[in-house]
Amino acid sequence: MKKILIIAPHMDDEVLGCGGTILRYTEEKKDVFICFIANRAYRHRIDKNKNRIQKKHTLLAKRILGYKEAVFYELNDERLDISVQDIIILLECYVNKIQPGAVYIPFMGDNNQDHRAVFDAARVALRPAATPFVNSVYMYEIPSSTEQSPPLKESAFLPNYYVDITKYIDKKTKAFSSYKDERRKYPHPRSERAIRALAQKRGVEIGFKYAEAFMVLREKAR
Repeated sequence: MKKILIIAPHMDDEVLGCGGTILRYTEEKKDVFICFIANRAYRHRIDKNKNRIQKKHTLLAKRILGYKEAVFYELNDERLDISVQDIIILLECYVNKIQPGAVYIPFMGDNNQDHRAVFDAARVALRPAATPFVNSVYMYEIPSSTEQSPPLKESAFLPNYYVDITKYIDKKTKAFSSYKDERRKYPHPRSERAIRALAQKRGVEIGFKYAEAFMVLREKAR
């Protein structure tokens, strides 16, 4: 479990879903790799200049989180579901290159078609027969997407794995503040106050002050 991979549909999803967990791993001297699948569309259009700025924001957040490598695939936002195969090919190559022990992927029921497309691609790229080196696969929640899904049972995020991020909540919110264009005012889920409230809620569920919650898709006994 020396290598950890976070698969993020967009720049900022890594902080929102796994920021505290990334900080724990880096403190434990684990090598954390993050691949960002898509550029971001603004009002349904790709703005190259805005994406250059957001990439700079991502690298600022990277400094705070302290992880090893960021890879940007720059596929088209809002169109990932048109060709999931494009994502599968990229992920298969990267996963086999770094051979992570644990992988974090977006929740399958998110209210965002790009998130769902990345999940679909990841579950193919991470199939057990093709990636025997992967011991654990977890789904993470992304505020303003996961909890915004309609009340259908397939869209219910039911965490069964929690990470204590009490030591890291301040750094997590600081890392998210790097994404100046993505911050919102409370009560928006992407406000600092709401991010802390979600971490506090997840902590209360398991007996920590602050936590991040995940759903386990694969866990090998070691």
